Amino acid sequence: MLKYKRILLKLSGESLMGEKEFGIAPSMLQHYAEQVKELVDLGVEVAIVIGGGNIYRGLQATDSGIERVQGDYMGMLATCINGLALQSAMEQNGVYTRLISAIEMKEIAEPYIRRRAIRHLEKGRVVIFSAGTGSPYFTTDSAAALRANEINADVILKGTRVDGIYDMDPEKHADAVRFESLSFDDVIRRGLKVMDMTAFTLCKENNLPIIVFDINGQNNLVNLVKGEAVGTLVKG
Repeated sequence: MLKYKRILLKLSGESLMGEKEFGIAPSMLQHYAEQVKELVDLGVEVAIVIGGGNIYRGLQATDSGIERVQGDYMGMLATCINGLALQSAMEQNGVYTRLISAIEMKEIAEPYIRRRAIRHLEKGRVVIFSAGTGSPYFTTDSAAALRANEINADVILKGTRVDGIYDMDPEKHADAVRFESLSFDDVIRRGLKVMDMTAFTLCKENNLPIIVFDINGQNNLVNLVKGEAVGTLVKG
């Protein structure tokens, strides 16, 4: 029995690096492709938003003298490269996919049309959203929140390196305490970093739950969609 039938999986670009300092590790592509295939085989409708931080971070632009807007567009193109890599890995595993870009580049990706994206999901295709929102000043977290609401996703699953939300950074504080669940107001009151505030507010206003979990944990994705307590749930 599935608790979540249509999900949006948010992956950071850095999650594709594996042990590398930048770029894409083939082992990580395969890992994600296999996990997503398990979901598809269960009948889950899967959309993915992936970042571009493994290739280019917009914030680096200030150090190189590149203006913010130009740097943000470079970051959007990086997400398209990651989307193509993810698409290739999934199709090698027998998963039908559609790469959709918020910036028109018809030779490699479909333009974003909401009804068409939903139809792909209904047909069992994995939809990979790239190029963020298509506008500078918005992160891929904001793109994930926007697309999840537009396609009527049941939940946003935010894959990270840690197994949930803590009161302090668990990688720096051994005594950090993990939360099982939180309300949107709890997160704001405690000043916890779940997503950037634009994305978080969009989820709060539309009562769209977010689950932060360890993407590298064995069977975490499958267990999540079945309703098991994995990671930290943020809800209204």
